[in-house]
Amino acid sequence: MQNVLLSIKSVAVPEVAGRSPSVMSTSARGPDTLGSKTLSIALIGPEEYRRKPIASALTGLQGSSVIKEYSFYPELDDVPRLLEADYDVIIVELDSNPEYALDLVENICSNSSLTVMVYSAQVYPEMLVRCMRAGAREFLTQPITPASIAEAMVRASVRRPAVQPSKRASGKVLIFAGAKGGSGVTTVASNFAVSLAEESGKSTILIDLNLPLGNAAVDLGVVSPFSTVNALQNFNNLDSNFLSKLMVRHSSGLSVLAAPDNYTPVQPTSEAVEKLLSVARQEFDYLVIDAGSRFGPMAKALFQPGVTVYLVVQVSIAELRNANRLVADLFKVTGVELEVVLNRFTPRTLSIDETSITKALTVPIKWKIPSDYQAIASAQNTATPLVLKDSPVSKMIRQMTAAVTGVTDGREKKKRFNLFG
Repeated sequence: MQNVLLSIKSVAVPEVAGRSPSVMSTSARGPDTLGSKTLSIALIGPEEYRRKPIASALTGLQGSSVIKEYSFYPELDDVPRLLEADYDVIIVELDSNPEYALDLVENICSNSSLTVMVYSAQVYPEMLVRCMRAGAREFLTQPITPASIAEAMVRASVRRPAVQPSKRASGKVLIFAGAKGGSGVTTVASNFAVSLAEESGKSTILIDLNLPLGNAAVDLGVVSPFSTVNALQNFNNLDSNFLSKLMVRHSSGLSVLAAPDNYTPVQPTSEAVEKLLSVARQEFDYLVIDAGSRFGPMAKALFQPGVTVYLVVQVSIAELRNANRLVADLFKVTGVELEVVLNRFTPRTLSIDETSITKALTVPIKWKIPSDYQAIASAQNTATPLVLKDSPVSKMIRQMTAAVTGVTDGREKKKRFNLFG
């Protein structure tokens, strides 16, 4: 195919709203590098054979990195969530569905100032004009050479503002803490997180801070080469890109930052935990944290005003005593939103009645998760979240997540666009 180099003047189309997309050819000068400027890039293309050559060319550039490849066009309603990822460049395939691709480009450009590019194996003057009017800044023609993609990225780096606006940390923090070891915090937290991810359709992460022996990943049946410890020990370098490399995905759509597989003694500082939560809140709608029952220096960073704490308690003198002290000396002082969860609740065999339990806790009981040893043991032995099956326990946990999401039908699953999918 003959190389084509077009400009806006060559098709005699006036500039629209200050946007003049360049049309790249397959012949260009030698590859440029971006120097110290790193661009975050989203590559959207349903056809892998068209998308992969561009991804390969991008990964070969010094100073640029493809943060995400999408093998589908996102829904227009999901564009705000796409923009929350704070990409510098979004590259969209045109050929699979030109009309929808143009609508997508226009929607992105009308809601952001980032650089949008399109790529196609066809070059038609009419389509070039429509891409320009939609807001595209570059038209990449296939086959695309490393030199042409490098030139486009250099121009994108020049357009990028020198000072990037900081993203607002807005994710809701939901902490599960135990009054005593063995109270079932991990079981409740991991199943709650799966239910929340499924029922809300929003980005959700489970962070295992039950160090050094957390088991959330085991309960979910996922294996991760990295862990919470990697994040905490390298918190000075922690950002969204680094965090994404440490996580694993559960089939429910839940992202998991697991505790280490091996016994790894660690004393996380308050500063490290604060940085981890700050970065995660920028990327996720919901943060579910398994804090275990030994908080140590983490307590200051974890228990902040506005976060929701689920205090998991079993009915025993020791646990009620510990819970009383936590409520009085920690949770009331820090101003968290506290919800008490009675776990393995068996009302007929209680040696302490509910009135006495409430009096001991000094706060009302919000949730009562029934005892179902057989179902929980089966779920743990098969690494299958209990909440994925119908049982009295899963029903109660789904009610807990429904209270967070406002979704009344807890079994209705919504398919939504997920940036970390």
